[in-house]
Amino acid sequence: MRGLAKTSRQQGAMELVDRERPAPEPDEALIEVDYAGLCGSDAGIYEFESAFERMELPTVIGHEYTGRIIETGDDVTNFAVGDRVVERPIRGCGECYQCQIGEENVCQNAVITGVDHDGAYAGYVSVPETALHPVPDDVEPKHAALVEPTSIGARAVIENSRVSPGDRVMVAGPGPIGQLTAQIARAQGGEVVLAGVGQDAEYRLPLAEELGFETINIEADDLEERRDELTDGVGYDVVFDTTGHPSGLPMAVDEVRKGGQIVLVGQTGETTMPYSPLVRAEIDLQCSYASMYEDFERSLRLIASGDVDHATFLDDRFSLLEADEAFETFLAGGTCKPVFDASVLRD
Repeated sequence: MRGLAKTSRQQGAMELVDRERPAPEPDEALIEVDYAGLCGSDAGIYEFESAFERMELPTVIGHEYTGRIIETGDDVTNFAVGDRVVERPIRGCGECYQCQIGEENVCQNAVITGVDHDGAYAGYVSVPETALHPVPDDVEPKHAALVEPTSIGARAVIENSRVSPGDRVMVAGPGPIGQLTAQIARAQGGEVVLAGVGQDAEYRLPLAEELGFETINIEADDLEERRDELTDGVGYDVVFDTTGHPSGLPMAVDEVRKGGQIVLVGQTGETTMPYSPLVRAEIDLQCSYASMYEDFERSLRLIASGDVDHATFLDDRFSLLEADEAFETFLAGGTCKPVFDASVLRD
């Protein structure tokens, strides 16, 4: 089989490489990959940001995917050949304090599929049974490939925010996590606006409008005027920062109401700002990272109910055989959630 791998420590450097089809260990299942999504972290690997220096290259990337089990190890008991599955790609060690208290998403020794070992931009991938999650029959395969990013939004909104019916909510950043977070916040009863920058005006802000959201272009619109208009001059009850940019948190502080909540979802790196205004306004600052079993379950139900619209959201224009086009378009804001057909790599 072939896989799309990061091959050197520089911008780009994605190449198709030959790999032996993996043989599952006793506790693993072999998955025939059907579809795989492009995530912001995959784009970070493409640009080779510092967070990925630990990678041992070449590594086949990709962690958002779905497929069918075609073989199981002797010790696998909860899954069978033919089952449709997705993977929870952050694998806890099961032994550290965080894992013992049920916080494996922040495991001290976690490994991540497509970063610390070969991932799903390949024809097949072998996965421990404990990392697999079943997919119901009423979820289409292309949509199932997006369960993992949906679960990140589900955790941010349902587990880690206090969004309630009627709350005024801003989601900063109309990328994939932002668009999903917005849909889930709306499903919880929030009145949601999505904010983006100039390059988002071509594709991502119009996509948000197609999904039914008010949008703000922070480079073209008057933020204070729009805030006053949408919140009666009070400010947003909850602001989700999904930008992954140092400017995201300072903007969230300006937009949230006194006594409101900011939920940090994007990883912004370093930022400098005065923190006294947060204290004096008693603003609740909450972080949300990755997801766990319950978040996957909620996501599958949100997809099945139609509260999360993957049909409008996903973009299947691109191929893993010419993946640079997808990465460059994604980084330029010309797409939001590419989904690849992985069957082209099985030969």
